[in-house]
Amino acid sequence: MPKKIFVGGLSWNTDDLRLRTAFTHYGEIVEARVVRDRSTGRSRGFGFVTFKDPKSAHVAIDKMNGAELDGRTLNVNEAKDRPRGSNSRLARSTREEDTLVAAPRTRVSSRRSRFGDHSGRF
Repeated sequence: MPKKIFVGGLSWNTDDLRLRTAFTHYGEIVEARVVRDRSTGRSRGFGFVTFKDPKSAHVAIDKMNGAELDGRTLNVNEAKDRPRGSNSRLARSTREEDTLVAAPRTRVSSRRSRFGDHSGRF
């Protein structure tokens, strides 16, 4: 079963091929991908490498965490699955923790506004 690892701290100049080359020494790679910003196409400074063998992935984590690539120190960990859409605004605003904290607003009075009392008394 393939094993995906997270690689953080990448240089903006590191591309998919360079990432793959840096990790090839530790085992057969299924995929190596640098994550890019959708609007600019610029690297976001992290990527993922998927190894065919989980043992190879663990060796790569041990050897490459703290190593230098293209002048930057890498942060290499086991990738964690994240549910689809968990980074969207809608998903964040509908989490149970958020809905429990928000209390409904109550109307104070029809004669009051946020600018003060307009009851005719000055």
